[in-house]
Amino acid sequence: MFRFCTSGCDGNESSTGVVISFSTKNKIYHYQQRFIEKGLTITAEKLRDAFLEKDTNSKMVLEVFKKHNEDVKSLIGIDFAPNTLIRYQTTLNHITNFISKEYRVEDIPLKQIDNIFINRLEYYLKTTENCSHNTTFKYVSNLKKVVRIAYNNGWIEKDPFVNYKTKYKTVDREFLLEQEIQTMIEKDFRIERLNQVKDIFIFCCYTGLAYSDVKKLTSDNIVLGIDGDYWIKTKRTKTNSQTNIPILPSAYEILLKYQNHPDIKNHEKVLPVLSNQKMNSYLKEIADLCGIQKNLTFHLARHTFATTVTLNNGVSIESVSKMLGHKSMRTTQHYAKILDRKVSHDMKILREKFAEKNEIKVNGL
Repeated sequence: MFRFCTSGCDGNESSTGVVISFSTKNKIYHYQQRFIEKGLTITAEKLRDAFLEKDTNSKMVLEVFKKHNEDVKSLIGIDFAPNTLIRYQTTLNHITNFISKEYRVEDIPLKQIDNIFINRLEYYLKTTENCSHNTTFKYVSNLKKVVRIAYNNGWIEKDPFVNYKTKYKTVDREFLLEQEIQTMIEKDFRIERLNQVKDIFIFCCYTGLAYSDVKKLTSDNIVLGIDGDYWIKTKRTKTNSQTNIPILPSAYEILLKYQNHPDIKNHEKVLPVLSNQKMNSYLKEIADLCGIQKNLTFHLARHTFATTVTLNNGVSIESVSKMLGHKSMRTTQHYAKILDRKVSHDMKILREKFAEKNEIKVNGL
């Protein structure tokens, strides 16, 4: 080990106090010698960039990621949904902060992304940014997509993610049981804003629409289907996939209830949907007043449609997948697994009841 000097090695150097290894010293001297041979002016910045293998011909991580996001932005409504850009932008922000803190530079070459970089990024996201395993997985996967584009373009010689093995952890999604839905429907809060939010939430339980989709729903999306009944025909905001949903009686009643509501009377919207923040805030009040020990959200309403309303009533998983606008059947199959666990739980209770009855009979003999 040695102390790096700021002015050659003629005995008059001043120490920076920074101790670095001999291998690092040799690498720095190697680049210093190359600069001298080429007759280039030597600066600390140039040595640093050379040491980090940053050159004018090397594509940089953040530079490529920013260009990717610009391309995504220009394709919103064509190939991408607005939320897709938000996710990529959030990923870029995290990686920007990571590179700044970990490498103390503004950007690094793509070819410096390796297993060490990926593992350190995962650690940073989980510790410094307090991201869950699945959120971390999504951010790293977004980086992986951008790096794959760079690899296909020939900007790097090998794909550093080729041995990346981390997987998404399946999380059980909460949903309302039939009795909980009925409790909400029958509850009169005597406060207009709560009744309004409750109705829109129940509407989503019976249609499977996400918050962003019910908010943009217009009269043009309500059409007569091939069966002579009304259907919702729209495209999901998140994936831009087409969804065709037959409107159940309970959902249709809610549409009729609000067709002349003052907040939508002069608009094409069919329901008076408030901001997401307000809706979620009021849903917490509703859960407390109904005695429901679950975090009511519009995600939960969508899960309720998939499980309690459809699959639990014999609707095929293929039909449910189509109504939810899932691009992959695997996403829908998770709901079926949830119901299997519910069946197992219910049957366990039934077995215990039978065991109690048998015990009573035995004791009565």
